[in-house]
Amino acid sequence: MNDKPHHHKPPGEDSNASSLRLVAWEITRNCNLACIHCRASALNTSYTGELDTKASFKLVDQIAVAGNPIVILTGGEPLLRPDIFDIAAYGTKKGLRMVMAPNGTLITGPIAKKMVDSGIKRISISLDGPSKEIHDSFRGVPGAFEAAMRGIGFAKDAGLEFQINTTITALNLKYIPQIQKLAEDLGAVAHHIFLLVPTGRGKYILKHEISADEYEKTLNWFYDQRNKTSLQLKATCAPHYYRILRQRSKQEGKSVNFESFGLDAVTRGCLGGTGFCFISHMGIVQPCGFLNVNCGDVTKNPFDTIWNSSEVFLSLRNFDKLKGKCGICEFKRVCGGCRARAYEATGDFMAQEPLCSYEPKKSAINEKGE
Repeated sequence: MNDKPHHHKPPGEDSNASSLRLVAWEITRNCNLACIHCRASALNTSYTGELDTKASFKLVDQIAVAGNPIVILTGGEPLLRPDIFDIAAYGTKKGLRMVMAPNGTLITGPIAKKMVDSGIKRISISLDGPSKEIHDSFRGVPGAFEAAMRGIGFAKDAGLEFQINTTITALNLKYIPQIQKLAEDLGAVAHHIFLLVPTGRGKYILKHEISADEYEKTLNWFYDQRNKTSLQLKATCAPHYYRILRQRSKQEGKSVNFESFGLDAVTRGCLGGTGFCFISHMGIVQPCGFLNVNCGDVTKNPFDTIWNSSEVFLSLRNFDKLKGKCGICEFKRVCGGCRARAYEATGDFMAQEPLCSYEPKKSAINEKGE
């Protein structure tokens, strides 16, 4: 939900390598759904070791010291935490842009009002199918689609901005245009697509992972939607999109800048460890929720210290350390490949992205790929 970044510098500049733009905070792992692709394999149960209210406030203080990022309160299901609005209000008071990623099923009129009152600026609701049959089978709970629709209605009534997130697998690939149309019809401000990263329960649906060629085709289709919809579009966990954007714009004789491509021109593919990080329910900092590499523990060291000095983060900020074809790719500073997919495939988070069909031009003249 990086709808308003705090700078417009081009990606890949060293001065911008560790500018903290987004923090996804798994405020709880407890969840009322059992989605087949869940990174956390979350269950509807109590998890031990969650940061309590006092520790959560302390973490908010440390995030504010590290930068001025958008903070995504995620889960699990964040609305299952009784102090969620206290934490959201505290972040708002500290001047942070607080957003939330509920699944929509628990939103009521009073809950939507509490979100607004605590300073939540936007929520994201996941729709992985345009109908209850497809979405509910994905989410593992009958009635999830209708409950999400109800939640969206309450958010709209409260004047709360919402976006639709969709995880793309072979199960719903053909429905993506319909989901996007539904997002438009519902009045969403944005549609973010996520390419499946096989971690947690997602490992068990690998047979539904789309191929590199389907990936390429989907991201080209997504590029074509830019001028056909009022929605803000963003491809997440799909770093190749930022290569495709530059290839296509070059073919069309367009230069890639903020005026022509908005936020897509000033961000890069994989933000893990460079502009984005994930904090688990127990306070473990990771480059992203899918890359299960421990970069530090906020119960032992301040978050800002971890962000600025973790060896993992420092490696991820040095694009010259990328290996395989990612290392020689002329688009490595704007794409970078998915570090989580590389890690799941090889055990090395700097290895080449396994789900990419592009062959780099080895003698890249312009390393920034522009």
